[in-house]
Amino acid sequence: MARWLIFLSACSGFLSVVLGAFGAHGLKGRLAPLPDGVQRLEWWHTGATYQMAHALALAVAAFLAQQGAVAAARMAGGGFVLGTLLFSGSLYLMAWTGVRGLGAITPLGGLSFLVGWVAMAVGAWRLGGG
Repeated sequence: MARWLIFLSACSGFLSVVLGAFGAHGLKGRLAPLPDGVQRLEWWHTGATYQMAHALALAVAAFLAQQGAVAAARMAGGGFVLGTLLFSGSLYLMAWTGVRGLGAITPLGGLSFLVGWVAMAVGAWRLGGG
């Protein structure tokens, strides 16, 4: 379990850097002239920021799995991966396409992130040990 979580953490962190750089350099010139370009670039930046934060959270979930809280780590990892796909993914798509209706998906990603954080907190608490 820990190996998969670290692998997913590395992949998501890598993609966050690539997508963040693309947004700052490649996408900026395309979106800046549009009437809603500033907003769309902010969406992209928010997606990349949350993706990176949760890439690191996946590594913490891997640590939790190594400590013996495998079920909690699995739930946390699932929440973080699903949250990244729904939250960051919907923001990337909204920024790229300008389709604001995709914003209805974003809160589901936020909820998935929250599930992941609660699972990690419960798993850590159950480990005990001081």
